[in-house]
Amino acid sequence: MTQFLFSCKEAGKKSPLSHFLHGGNRTLRDRRADGIRNEDISNFSRGELMNMEPSSTEGGAEETLLKNHPPSLPHKVILKHGQELEEEQEELAEHQPLEQEDLNFERWKRRPLPERTLHQKIVDIKTYLWNAETKEFMGRSGKSWSLILLFYTALYVFLAAMFGGCMFCLMWSISPYHPTFNDRVMPPGMTMSPHLEGHEIAFNASDRKSWKKYARSMDEYLRPYNDGPQEKKNIRCTQDRYFMQDDLEESTERKACQFKRSWLGDCSGLQDPHYGYSQGRPCILLRMNRILGYLPGQGKPINVTCGVKKGPPEALGEIQFFPKSLFDLKYYPYYGKLRHVNYSAPVVAVRFAGVQYDTHIQVQCKLNGKGIINDSPTDRYLGSVTFSLDVGA
Repeated sequence: MTQFLFSCKEAGKKSPLSHFLHGGNRTLRDRRADGIRNEDISNFSRGELMNMEPSSTEGGAEETLLKNHPPSLPHKVILKHGQELEEEQEELAEHQPLEQEDLNFERWKRRPLPERTLHQKIVDIKTYLWNAETKEFMGRSGKSWSLILLFYTALYVFLAAMFGGCMFCLMWSISPYHPTFNDRVMPPGMTMSPHLEGHEIAFNASDRKSWKKYARSMDEYLRPYNDGPQEKKNIRCTQDRYFMQDDLEESTERKACQFKRSWLGDCSGLQDPHYGYSQGRPCILLRMNRILGYLPGQGKPINVTCGVKKGPPEALGEIQFFPKSLFDLKYYPYYGKLRHVNYSAPVVAVRFAGVQYDTHIQVQCKLNGKGIINDSPTDRYLGSVTFSLDVGA
């Protein structure tokens, strides 16, 4: 045995037997680190060690061992089992109970970052805008920016093309001269002038500033009805029936009947430029809303009536209508702005000639005729108009 160990020592190599003999004072952990398991040591001691003879020649035992165990095999075993032992030790370490200092969660909290100076922030911004090292602008390279711009250009071009296609199909499918669906047209409403501060007319006849705004509003409203433009653009109609022009082509311009400002008499502003406001006898203008293709009254003219809705009835006094309290049929139907270019909607002027001073009343004017609704609880402009009137001396 002594000769065997001496020959191994001279050869500069450690045989498995020397690991076993010199491992008596070493711990199991050291022997595991060397890559030799207890099972391999026991098998080696029982098999190879018992077969060794004392009378063997010098180096004979080592030759037997090297013959049965090639030199490269123990090294591979050591690496293999060393790796397995390290994995086992890691698994054991994971299942070991935590110590008291490991349970101190304060030590695991994220520490606050140091406050950055203004100079550092400015440097970071400059680096973000242009990074000279990576050649990036705002965190992206030139290729990345090119791909993004190409993507969004293609996207918005597609959206614009889709929107344009939808608009083209819409405009192609509808007519610019008449609505596609008009089977649920409501009855017409009525509007009035002057209409400045809501539906309220309040002034003093002796105070010019209090009623001047009403007279100015009447002038602007009646300017298209001046006799000169009406005679030049429109024709004089004498019939008392609808002025039908459906036999013409769809795009052909329709003719319109004249409605002259001079027909409004005392409320025309030609004889009295103050429209009666300076005398305490104000005028208002009523007009029925235009509805394309609508034939009001079912063959009979629509008339207008006015009365006191709230207040003493006698406070309203005498009421005068110009040119009359009717909307003649010859001004209907209306064919729209594109075809009825010079159309002038008929107007009914109402003059309150005997209104009492310093009396606040609420006046309602209504349309009356077949197919007209003037008592709607939800729409106060449907077939009627209501306003307050307060005239001072």
